[in-house]
Amino acid sequence: MTEKNKSINQIIDFRKEKLNKLKELGINPYPHNFSPSHKSIEILDGFNNLENKIVCIAGRIMALRKMGKASFIHVMDDKGRIQIFIKKDNVGENIYDAFKLMDIGDFIGISGVVFKTKVGEISISAEKFDVLSKSIRPLPIVKEKEGEVYDAFTDKELRYRNRHLDLIVNAETRSTFIKRTQIINEIRATLNAKQFLEVETPVLQPIYGGANARPFTTHHNALDQKLFLRIADELYLKRLIIGGFEKVYEMSKDFRNEGMDKNHNPEFTMLEFYWAYADYEDCMELVEEIIRNAAKCIGDLKINWGKLKIDLSKKFEKKSFYALLEKATGVDLEKMDKSEMLTVCKDNNIDIEDNCNVGQMLDGLMSTLVEPNLIAPTFVIDYPKSISPLAKLKRDGSDNIVERFELFIGGAEFANSFSELNDPIDQRSRLEEQSKLRDQGDEEAQPIDEEFIKAMEIGMPPTGGVGIGIDRLIMLLTNNHWIRDVILFPTMRPEKY
Repeated sequence: MTEKNKSINQIIDFRKEKLNKLKELGINPYPHNFSPSHKSIEILDGFNNLENKIVCIAGRIMALRKMGKASFIHVMDDKGRIQIFIKKDNVGENIYDAFKLMDIGDFIGISGVVFKTKVGEISISAEKFDVLSKSIRPLPIVKEKEGEVYDAFTDKELRYRNRHLDLIVNAETRSTFIKRTQIINEIRATLNAKQFLEVETPVLQPIYGGANARPFTTHHNALDQKLFLRIADELYLKRLIIGGFEKVYEMSKDFRNEGMDKNHNPEFTMLEFYWAYADYEDCMELVEEIIRNAAKCIGDLKINWGKLKIDLSKKFEKKSFYALLEKATGVDLEKMDKSEMLTVCKDNNIDIEDNCNVGQMLDGLMSTLVEPNLIAPTFVIDYPKSISPLAKLKRDGSDNIVERFELFIGGAEFANSFSELNDPIDQRSRLEEQSKLRDQGDEEAQPIDEEFIKAMEIGMPPTGGVGIGIDRLIMLLTNNHWIRDVILFPTMRPEKY
């Protein structure tokens, strides 16, 4: 009976028997270490120099074809796969008997001679074989024929819950997360080259701020104090600008107690940087550079995102918030009062509650009527003051528009930036307005952070600040459409057993 026809428990029992037989043969199935000389890719790419030479490789058995006195296997390391030929006459009867106890999923070490088979496949002819880890539980069944994978581990929920299995059997998943690291490293390199200082700020905070979102709460027993997981890094990073650092950034985990969908996970990665003496125009230039450098480090500036063709090489467009809304609705919303705007929302089938505030209505109109149509990279600029409590008023004298941009690509938001408010009196007034909105039922409105305002009263230079959603950027650059596909261990509902 093959493993495919057995239950999981039967397979585990059968593999445990093999484990005991290995021990009876005097083989330690879980040794402490091993020292390979080469990676698979080094052998495949360097065949001309390595042919007929002895190499040593380690990895997981991913394919296994046992025959009477000879067998072929494919071993996978973190760089790829290579074929191993094991012949009884070469390794000896005892070693070959031990090899026959191997299964797909086991880790092994192989020393042998590099050669090419009759069909031209670069391989290793084993002379020595070591068991490195006996697999007790089987891998998902994955079949290959002529280089094509079928019957793969494709159930997304199972893959998210069992990322270790997903990484083992799906090369595309491994590639995505390798690219994720490359992108993050490139972002750091871009900022470091411009003398930005990478810093760390608290995850546990006595009061949260820097964004409109609901926080996670916890309790510190020793202090008998309620604490919050940060929703943003902004207010602490601004304190560093106040303290004299002129360029700072943080690549961090933030947490927002919100729903989950293809673009949202409660725990996510955010880049925030703050730049003294700069404004939102300067920040636009730097955001373009960061995104282009990140795209180039893993491929091309002309990318596919699903069916969309996106060209990151062209200058990003700039369009104003109210102009876009006027084009979408046919009316100028800038001077409207709450009742007039409520009518516009209802006329455009925007799902909002009757007691919502002007900012929520503007946000609902923008997110429904405008954002999905912003396919080419577009900076939406000059936002209403009511939804931007941390941004400076526009320098043309407007009293209800601030210098803020959000970057949209492919209908999704990727960055948010302000010419940061540095007037402590105005800042207190704005946060007091947010506090009133909280009292009226807006759970995402920001609370007043007295310590931050005190710091700002010391004096804060003109500053440009930016937040970039790293997970979403990686989704774009790797052509993935669910945030869970670019987070190694996304938040999941509890399994029902």
